[in-house]
Amino acid sequence: MNRLLAACIAGVATVGFVGSAAAQNTDSKPTYDAELSGFEYAYPVERFTFSSQGQDLQMAYLDVPPDADNANGRTVMLMHGKNFCAGTWEGTIAELHEAGYRVIAPDQVGFCKSSKPQQYQFSFHQLAANTHALLGKLDVEQVTVMGHSMGGMLATRYALMYPEQTEQLVMVNPIGLEDWKALGVPYQNIDDGYQSELGKTAEGIRAYQKSTYYVNTWEPEYDRWVEMLAGMYAGEGKEQVAWNQALTSDMVFTQPVVHEFDQLQMPTLLLIGEKDNTAIGKTQAPKDIQKTLGRYDVLGEKAAEAIPQATLVEFPDLGHSPQIQEPERFHKALLKGLADK
Repeated sequence: MNRLLAACIAGVATVGFVGSAAAQNTDSKPTYDAELSGFEYAYPVERFTFSSQGQDLQMAYLDVPPDADNANGRTVMLMHGKNFCAGTWEGTIAELHEAGYRVIAPDQVGFCKSSKPQQYQFSFHQLAANTHALLGKLDVEQVTVMGHSMGGMLATRYALMYPEQTEQLVMVNPIGLEDWKALGVPYQNIDDGYQSELGKTAEGIRAYQKSTYYVNTWEPEYDRWVEMLAGMYAGEGKEQVAWNQALTSDMVFTQPVVHEFDQLQMPTLLLIGEKDNTAIGKTQAPKDIQKTLGRYDVLGEKAAEAIPQATLVEFPDLGHSPQIQEPERFHKALLKGLADK
């Protein structure tokens, strides 16, 4: 742990978890505050403090260096999805660390252990700029950017904004491989989105993840990630959590990146579970449109055709989270793709 904490530099504070430990609600399910206090990640949490849009904010992040005798000189930055956190990457971090990579995994502003501002102009450009500032503080000049789900959209935007710093782009079942609003999905305003977020429960989250992330299968270890997310919706600060989720849902829907895939200049690895059916706003779309959306068995191939230096690896039997559903198979493909860039 001392080696991990020594990675801090000026301007980046290493602290413990904010606030008290998780409380228990009447159903004996864990509840967490707006910064996920009490939910422990597998690696030490550090915090980057900075000013953005006239506010003092903080980004929680993990920085896991390789063992000195095994370092390969490369850094991988992991970008989480909308229903995920930096901590959700724990299995992938372990594999990358074992292979000699330095791994950095931030919680983006608006998510998990990071600040959740009441007023913030959320954009992928802004989140990418925040992350770029973090890497600057950590003296990271070259990075492989890897994003899952919403993180795939953010990783793409980061690579487009900072192509000289991005040596490789990796997307794991990214959302945004299609432009939902252009395909006929109706817009949901932020107020309605906020009310919908307030209604989320562990049972609803579990049912959605079972059908979308894990192809109607379930393992006990998946419950940890359900409780992580549901605990923030049930605890003190749940209104702020729901509000930020509504704001970022609007960002995802209104800021497509798919139209810029042909501008990506770096080697790009696509890791796609073909049973995924994620499409933002799909349930609000007309029935005839719903069945055409979220077809990852088709979308992965279209993305690979659009990206100049793309390598596509498909998992025909896996869903939205192949790195959790079949970690051994997924990480074997990931490490090969990183080595072959």
